[in-house]
Amino acid sequence: MNDKQSWNVLEQIVTVELGLLRLKGELVVPPDAEGIVVFAHCSGSSRYSTRNHYLAHLLRQQQGLATLLINLLTEEEDVIDQRTQHFRYDINFLASRLITVTDWLFENPITRHLKVGYFGVNRSSGAVFLAALARPMTVGAIVCRSGYTDLVGESLSYVQAPTLLIVGGNDCAIIAMNEDALAQIPTQNKQLEIIPGASHQFSEPGAMEEGGRLASQWFKYYLAPIKEKELHLHAMSL
Repeated sequence: MNDKQSWNVLEQIVTVELGLLRLKGELVVPPDAEGIVVFAHCSGSSRYSTRNHYLAHLLRQQQGLATLLINLLTEEEDVIDQRTQHFRYDINFLASRLITVTDWLFENPITRHLKVGYFGVNRSSGAVFLAALARPMTVGAIVCRSGYTDLVGESLSYVQAPTLLIVGGNDCAIIAMNEDALAQIPTQNKQLEIIPGASHQFSEPGAMEEGGRLASQWFKYYLAPIKEKELHLHAMSL
């Protein structure tokens, strides 16, 4: 585990062990962080993408949240998946990995006091929902961007974690999929945000920034301590 501290921000390259297997991730914990957002990826390259690092930076800078960008596949599995696409569609397998990562956070002295949020993109969104169902007392919020929510099936009807779905306005098939998912999720704390002019990858100018703004506000509210929520609601009522 490599540590680096800058202006009281803790940065670590971490390893989560699963028997003989190891998952690698990037953990950043700002001072006074109140929650941590796990970026769940189902391919090794996702952890290094500029989009994911940008979104993680927004969460830390705008809301003071800790972030963990982690690969749910080992390097060897990722090589196989690039050929066969076997692992990326197995959301039960990916969810089991995410559950292990979540349990690791609560065993780690640096992060065990932080409430957990999940950020899923594309196919990893399915794993996010299943993992949240397995750890209902641990996961405080979910955000999915361009999520393939059809992979989850009937399990959506049991989701209780506050859920924000973000979809591009030009991504018609995913819009319909996420509208169906929103109708199935029983919690009242749910929302679908459609970003006008955005495609599936959110590569248009300003699209990723808007998605990041919505996600950071959602996580900040639902991962904040109860007292802070009450003060926020009181201020809104004045």
